[in-house]
Amino acid sequence: MPAKPTADRRKYFRIEDHIGLEMQVLAAGGELNTDPFGDGPMVSLQDELHRLELDLRSQLTSLTERDRLLATVIKTLNNKVDVLARIMAFEQNPLQPGAWQSVTLSEGGVAFLSSDERLQEGMQVAVRLTLPPELYRPVATAEIVEMEAAKGGKSRIHAEFTQIADSDRQQIARHVMRWQIRQRQAQLEQDQPGGEARDPN
Repeated sequence: MPAKPTADRRKYFRIEDHIGLEMQVLAAGGELNTDPFGDGPMVSLQDELHRLELDLRSQLTSLTERDRLLATVIKTLNNKVDVLARIMAFEQNPLQPGAWQSVTLSEGGVAFLSSDERLQEGMQVAVRLTLPPELYRPVATAEIVEMEAAKGGKSRIHAEFTQIADSDRQQIARHVMRWQIRQRQAQLEQDQPGGEARDPN
């Protein structure tokens, strides 16, 4: 998938969030292989699940025209199955505590702290994000476009997505939108007289 111009990426809304972040340095050429994070057989199963999801969506479109209530029930059940699949995938390959960190995230890329001395500007890396509470796990190829010195011998890495499936970009977009909604809800609760912000999750 061709990269979008940097000027376009700056239009994406950025959020400060605490997410799971996995990264693998790619060989020269920066092509994202089918299994950069060692998921093995899970990759083909996830592809099959995605194919079934697309088939169901196309059928729901025609079903909605005939029976809106039935289509709504099936859509709800499908969403339930999708949530269960994400939970099972996460339990199959849980993240270590060190993989969770604070990042700046948008549909165009991610910025994070790293002490990995292999990283250099212009390098291509594979990244997988785990986005709570939904547990979406989008995967992308990213280019390191900027590195800044940070405290503790770490660097602030700015990476722009260069290859990412539309479905994965949509997962990030939904996560960003829901983050904004939760922040607005928390702010409204704080602004209410005598009110205290509750956990929006």
